[in-house]
Amino acid sequence: MLAAIDAEGPDAVWCLGDLVGYGPQPNETTAAVQGRAEICLCGNHDLAVLGTIDLDEFQGDAAAAARWTREELDDAARSFLASLEPSAERAGVALFHGSPIDPVWEYVLTFEAAFEALDATAAPVVLVGHSHVALAISQQGGGVAKAGTEVDLASGRWLLNPGSVGQPRDGDPRAAYLMLDLGAGRASFKRVEYPIDRTQAEMHARGLPGALADRLADGV
Repeated sequence: MLAAIDAEGPDAVWCLGDLVGYGPQPNETTAAVQGRAEICLCGNHDLAVLGTIDLDEFQGDAAAAARWTREELDDAARSFLASLEPSAERAGVALFHGSPIDPVWEYVLTFEAAFEALDATAAPVVLVGHSHVALAISQQGGGVAKAGTEVDLASGRWLLNPGSVGQPRDGDPRAAYLMLDLGAGRASFKRVEYPIDRTQAEMHARGLPGALADRLADGV
């Protein structure tokens, strides 16, 4: 993923949160994002690992993974995550982990939720994460964004979800990211292969829930 982003040569890297909470390398992941991202948001899993959100809000494997990550997280990673907020703004763009209505918890997965999110902010482009599903929705329509989807930002206001690097849930197991060119008025959805079997082996070796490792191969 990092090599693919470097090859694109972006002016800046933005991260919409949930750096930790599932994967086997929380400290390395946090350090990599801290070193590259101009904007980084915190997500609900980051807050759970920090203890800001009670683990009672999570169930089963998600709670077990967050509990393991709490023990694994080093001081540098903990300090960086604690400095983050769940929303941010740049000229023409509003960024949220969840949504403008609830930056931490709301999932935007329906047209109704997307329209409400667009109504809640005046920004031409609204970026959200949280659901792990790549989306491109305007007030004229849209939906799930597959690899290679191109969006003309000049055609209206858009809500975009780049998808997930490590835990995509749209049936495509490849890592997902979004290239946003505000000058050209274009957004491009990208996917890149990564060694899923290596990540799964590391998760099993560290005692993380097997189901979380297994699902990576299917992108669900």
